Amino acid sequence: MALKIKLQRGGATHNPIYRVVVAEARSRRDGRFVEKLGTYLPSPKGKQVELTLNVERADYWMSVGAKPTETANALIKRARKEAPAPAEAEA
Repeated sequence: MALKIKLQRGGATHNPIYRVVVAEARSRRDGRFVEKLGTYLPSPKGKQVELTLNVERADYWMSVGAKPTETANALIKRARKEAPAPAEAEA
């Protein structure tokens, strides 16, 4: 069973909402998925893009063989940049 991290489209016409999901590579775009990792709301020019993504789970799925699509990979990279740096342990 080959897995991919990909986007699943929802929302209305001209107002898309995407789910970032782990699904079988051969499944349909909006078909069944194994796990939902987050959401992505693209916005028109001039507004802030909303991205919520569980980076730890994405890393886990990639470690067990799931391959992200180009767009999903770009979103994962963006989420890593935006995530707050882990607090250093105080001794």
